[in-house]
Amino acid sequence: MKALTFKRYGKSPDIGLADVSRPTPKANELLVQVHAASVNPIDNMIPTGLFKAVVKLQLPATLGSDLAGVVTEVGSGVTRFKVGDEVFANTFDLGTGAIAEFAVVPERAAAPKPANLDFVQAASIPLVGLTSWQALKERAQLQPGQKFFIPAGSGGIGTFAIQLAKVLGAQVATTTSTGNVGLVRGLGADEVVDYTQQAFETVLRGCDVVLGTVKGDSIEKSVGILKPRGKIVSLVGPLDAAFARDRGLNVVLSFVFRLMSHKIKRLARQHDVDYSFLFAHPDGDQLAQIGQLIEAQRIRPVIDKVFPFEQAKEALDYLARGRAKGKVVVKLR
Repeated sequence: MKALTFKRYGKSPDIGLADVSRPTPKANELLVQVHAASVNPIDNMIPTGLFKAVVKLQLPATLGSDLAGVVTEVGSGVTRFKVGDEVFANTFDLGTGAIAEFAVVPERAAAPKPANLDFVQAASIPLVGLTSWQALKERAQLQPGQKFFIPAGSGGIGTFAIQLAKVLGAQVATTTSTGNVGLVRGLGADEVVDYTQQAFETVLRGCDVVLGTVKGDSIEKSVGILKPRGKIVSLVGPLDAAFARDRGLNVVLSFVFRLMSHKIKRLARQHDVDYSFLFAHPDGDQLAQIGQLIEAQRIRPVIDKVFPFEQAKEALDYLARGRAKGKVVVKLR
C-alpha cells in the first residue's frame, strides 16, 4: 500500500509517498481503509527531530494522526466496532500513521463518524477536537461566564476551540487578520482583535483562561491579560517538568524541561496565574462526545483546502505557511 513517510530526522527527512506493508490489526485494533486524513502542525515538527525524545517512532515512519474511513478488519478482542463501520480517530503517539491507504487504530481511539459529516469533514476534527476538549474541559475546567482567549482564531485549533468554548458557556476573545474577522465572529467569538492593527496585550483584560497556540513571546504577553488565579494552557511550549512526569520520562529530561519552563513559570507565579503544557492524547470516548455535538450542529468543521493523496506532501508544505483558515485535509478516496 502507499503511505506518506519520512525516512530520517533533521533538515532532509525525505518526505514522500512510499510503498509499505499493509498493517495487521492486533486483538484490540481495527484496520481502517482511510478515506481522508488531515494534517496538523505537529506533522511538520516531528520529522525535524524536535520531539524525538518524547514521541517514539520506528523509521521510516508514516506521517499523520487524524483519519476517517471504513473498518475492513477487526481484532479478536474488539467489541464496539464491526467491519463496514464508518469511523474517525486520532492515533497521535500510538506508533501508527494516518496518511496511508490503510491504518491500524486501537479500539479505544476510534469513534463512530458523525452521520452528518462526510469523510473529509470528519478527518478534520480529531486532533483539534481532542486538544480543545482536553485543554478547556479537563485542564482549565472552563466554566460558564468565564472569559477565554485563544490567539490565531482562524487556524485549525482556533476555529474549533472558539466553538467549544461557546458550547461551554464562555465569553471568547481571539486575534486574527482583517480578512478573517467575519469568520471568527461567525464561529462565536465575542471580542476580536485585528493583530494587524492592535496588539492583544494592550486591548484585552480580565481573562480566566488562555490557550497558547502561537510560538514566540505570545505566551509571556498572555500572563498580563489574565485575572489572578487564571490559567495558561500551552500547546506550543515550553515543555515543563509536570509533562515529563506524566509521560514517565527520565530525570535528565525532567530537569531539561524544568529549565525550559523556568522563565514562564516564574512570571506566572509573580502574577498569581498557572502555566502548564499540554500534549493531547487519543481518546475515542471523548471523540464520540465531540461527534454528538457535531451531529447536534453545535460545532461545525472549518476546512481551508483539500489535497489529493498524490499531493500529500504539498498539503504539509501548504500548512507550514501558516495561512490556513481552518483545517487542511488529504483525500485518499
